[in-house]
Amino acid sequence: MRQFFITSIFLVMATTNGLIAQNQELDLSKLKSFEHQLDDVMELIDTAELLIKLKEVEANYQQNPLETNQVRLGIIYHETALNLSFFSKTEYKGYAKKSFDTLSELLNSPNTTKELLPFIAAYRASALSLVGAETKKLNLLGQAFSLFEDAVKRYAAVSYLPEFLRGSVAENLPWFFFKKRKFAKLDFQSIIDKQEKDSTYANWKTMSFTYWAWAQQRQSKQYKNQALLYLDKAIALDPDYKAGRQRAEALKAKMDAIK
Repeated sequence: MRQFFITSIFLVMATTNGLIAQNQELDLSKLKSFEHQLDDVMELIDTAELLIKLKEVEANYQQNPLETNQVRLGIIYHETALNLSFFSKTEYKGYAKKSFDTLSELLNSPNTTKELLPFIAAYRASALSLVGAETKKLNLLGQAFSLFEDAVKRYAAVSYLPEFLRGSVAENLPWFFFKKRKFAKLDFQSIIDKQEKDSTYANWKTMSFTYWAWAQQRQSKQYKNQALLYLDKAIALDPDYKAGRQRAEALKAKMDAIK
């Protein structure tokens, strides 16, 4: 959960040919195993760590072009685009498209392990949002949210990623996309609700970002007590400042000043 640096420009160019049937069951233990394998390339906020990880993941994929390594490659390209492409005129441009292409190849393959599809579908949709921001193309935002909606319907019951990434995009849209911005409130609340029923639903890093995002969306006096409670949780979950703690502390100080 970081600033997407998205203003009013989005492009979504996608097909859904490789998606599995909506009701196909997933092996939850296998899905959680993949989540553990992919965690180190997801939601990176330290750019120095990100650059080291980028080289490592690219090298691993070149040596071992396995399915899991290709997913890792698609995700690390997404993180590179998210964190670096908006600050670079040339060097990191194109990484969002590389992420989209890498993940599209997997999504459209009939041989892709089905438990990897929640990660692929969610990050692929998010990567397309970044392509749009980079290329300054507005016109297919609705299709981007259609991709997210499809991923949510298929996988949100077992994976936090579709709602988490959709909420992350939605919260950074300009105000005039108010119909899309509503998903920021809906998605983060949905993740919290699921987490309360099953403490293994999302990991500590995700929940730290999610509690901060919930409070970020509800800064009025009406929600102050609950927001402060969630900010405390965001801080407690992130002792080493790897997730939402820094933003949670800043927002808490701001809200504490509200009389």
